[in-house]
Amino acid sequence: MVEKVWSDDTTSQLEATVQFRKLLSDEKNSTVIKIIRADVLPRFSDFLSRYEHPQLQMEAAWVLTNIAASDYTLLVAECGAVPRLVKLLGSANANIRHQATWALGNIAAEVPTCREIVLDHGSVTPLLAQFREDMKVPVLRTATWALSNLCFGKLPAEVQVKPILEIVSQLIHSVDEKILADACWALCYVCDGVSDGIQHVLDAGACPQLVNLLMHASANILLPAIMVLARISSGHDAQVQVLVENDILNYLARLLARSYPKSIKKQACLIISNIATGSKDNIQAAIDADVISTLIFLLKTSEKDIKVEAAWAISNAASGGSSDQIQYLVSRGCLEPLCNVLTYQDADLVYACLEGLQNILEAGDVGKQGQESTANPYAQFILECGGLDKLEDLQEVDNDTIYKLVMKLLEGYWDEEVSDDDPNLPTSNDSAETVETASEDAAQPTESLATPNETE
Repeated sequence: MVEKVWSDDTTSQLEATVQFRKLLSDEKNSTVIKIIRADVLPRFSDFLSRYEHPQLQMEAAWVLTNIAASDYTLLVAECGAVPRLVKLLGSANANIRHQATWALGNIAAEVPTCREIVLDHGSVTPLLAQFREDMKVPVLRTATWALSNLCFGKLPAEVQVKPILEIVSQLIHSVDEKILADACWALCYVCDGVSDGIQHVLDAGACPQLVNLLMHASANILLPAIMVLARISSGHDAQVQVLVENDILNYLARLLARSYPKSIKKQACLIISNIATGSKDNIQAAIDADVISTLIFLLKTSEKDIKVEAAWAISNAASGGSSDQIQYLVSRGCLEPLCNVLTYQDADLVYACLEGLQNILEAGDVGKQGQESTANPYAQFILECGGLDKLEDLQEVDNDTIYKLVMKLLEGYWDEEVSDDDPNLPTSNDSAETVETASEDAAQPTESLATPNETE
């Protein structure tokens, strides 16, 4: 086979190339290693330029496609095949164009160095030219997948994003799930991979359809779609507002009420959390969509990963909410699950919950004004649900920021309860005895608190 590949006879070359291609169908690395050791990759690369023999070009591209799908992708990228494959994207033969697209997609799929080689040889523009109205579905699937692979990671400054997004914003309306999923992944990658990527995606008009996709029945579509939306929700206020205006909160409320994988529900909670960090109008929109009630339910019943994301959302809403909004949160039962979060080994989350509790308690002080009772109703409820004990435990946390906020809350709302329960304070019977002064160290905290491509 090796001798035939290196012969000058075209028929022998084609026969040997077909035999190599069939050998690679077993998808075993051992076969790939034998072929690589035979030092025939440069020969297959040469065959890509044999325009007078399109069948030989096709078979050589097929061999390189399969080797690029193995653990030896870099060898294909470095054997001189990439510029020739890029040139084949302009072939008059549709099958050769398809095979070249597949090969380049495999080369770009895994290793960043290989992806950079493909991008450096100007592959994006000829790849975009493949998207035609008369494309067959299998060819369109391969082209969308390859384009998604090229979008993964940081795109070079010379790559124009707008033409990519013009194509992808149409592909997210496809009825084919494979095309739809890869198109959504491409949008997700663009959000992170270029400067102002989020704004580019919004300018392409992708947001309304992405929100609509939250009602898709397949988790394979939901995951990339909701991840794009999560990226957008991490943007500035005007970008987040686009999501609110497209009614995303009502869609998320319905999504969270259904049985979906944890990864999808976590992203949904993250989006709501990001929206709740905005204006009181955004918090009200979340309340009106009844998504807050769902979050509180998840905070009480879900596994920890989802509880954490739901806690962030509720904490953010509590931190920025008005008195009426705080009253709604409390009426829906947010206090007890928020207090339970104070035991989590996540300093940032604990502090966010403390800020939420602080805002709730401040709202309780405002609410009691003009009433006969001088007690803060929210402070009383936190006491009754065991939240005060958890706050007192946080005095031992080795985090100065948390410690100071905890002491502010304890001294501001439960000073009497804390003083009465403190075993270190003298009673009326030991007033004549000497009480040892606690060292400075004893008052300090002592215990620590602990964001996919496939290969075809």
